[in-house]
Amino acid sequence: MNGSRFDPYDYGFQADPYPVYAWLREREPLHHNPAHDLWAITRHADVTAALRDDARFSNAMGVSLDASAWRPDAYKVMSFLAMDAPRQTRLRKLVSRGFTPRRVQELAPRVEQLTAHYFDASLDGELDWIADVAGRLPMDVISEMMGVPAADRDEIRRLADLVVHREDGVFDVPVAGMEASLHLVAYYQDMVAERRARPLDDLTSALCQAEVDGDRLDDEEIIAFLFLMVVAGNETTTKLLGNAVFHLTRHPDQLAQVLEPGSDLVNVWIEETLRFDTSSQMLARHLLDDYELDGVVAPAGSKVMLVLGSANRDERVFTRPDRYDIHRDKDELTQIASFGGGRHYCLGANLARLEARIVLHELVRRARHLEVDHDRCVRVHSTNVRGFAQLPMRVSLREGIRA
Repeated sequence: MNGSRFDPYDYGFQADPYPVYAWLREREPLHHNPAHDLWAITRHADVTAALRDDARFSNAMGVSLDASAWRPDAYKVMSFLAMDAPRQTRLRKLVSRGFTPRRVQELAPRVEQLTAHYFDASLDGELDWIADVAGRLPMDVISEMMGVPAADRDEIRRLADLVVHREDGVFDVPVAGMEASLHLVAYYQDMVAERRARPLDDLTSALCQAEVDGDRLDDEEIIAFLFLMVVAGNETTTKLLGNAVFHLTRHPDQLAQVLEPGSDLVNVWIEETLRFDTSSQMLARHLLDDYELDGVVAPAGSKVMLVLGSANRDERVFTRPDRYDIHRDKDELTQIASFGGGRHYCLGANLARLEARIVLHELVRRARHLEVDHDRCVRVHSTNVRGFAQLPMRVSLREGIRA
């Protein structure tokens, strides 16, 4: 094992990055990959400090390590994720008006209806947890929020998948990903124009009407935020739901406890999944000043990866960090870095948790037993998103539950 194996593009690394993370935390907490000319920060204390250090770690070049996405106009598809204050503060304040906790909580009944719909259709016998449930429901929720018609949602999800997918040996956004991005932007351009002319009761209309002290969003800002929502919000929640089922079913004793009638373990199941195998593994930052750690210096101008997945496995913070444990101390789980931190803390964290709670609570209510064919699960290949494209599963329903 050595630090040279830190290569986010490598399929072997993507299959299990955690041994590499552990090696780096112990021996090279500030690691340089010369092949991609990037630096990696892997310890929990250093990652969380960097997330809050806007003066040194800038977002203005975006959060992706791909060369073609690492650019001053990254904000055109990453919205406020690719901005620093005060520009970021202004935009986040405006979009937050259409994404308040009240608006999120109001989605709960609809999330429950969608969950029942997909479970009624598929949750009996064999299914693909991603294709039949986890990949569909988050897209429906995001799409309904934005006002995307049901007939368009499968295509929007297909395009979003292409944006994050990376072929083995390809070290940048592939042509298919670039073309998918252009199609998504064009789709949202048309949708924003329609809402300007005929507002509806949806997020897109709310963004068109959002105003703070006379300041409003322009079309480009709205389109970028919608793009961010469908790629970041949809993909990461799908991966959370997939990772939760995959890891729990690898621990039969814990699975039995979660499925025990009257158990109340779903929330900690979600948080432990976020810690153990977070959907968003790493975020890029542009270094504005030299950064020194343990005698090693990353020079100003460098591309730095803040490795959230490693921070969540740091033995300095988490007891037996490589053990998946739904009984983990809740004080430890408050330390997870999965949703970032500081001014860029994930705006959709509450929505992701809401969806996961509703879906997994209903799964526990209906299922007497779950079996996942772990050897047949197919991973998503992405430089920063970790999860599954296929997750074959067999479900035995409880008495009285019928699909």
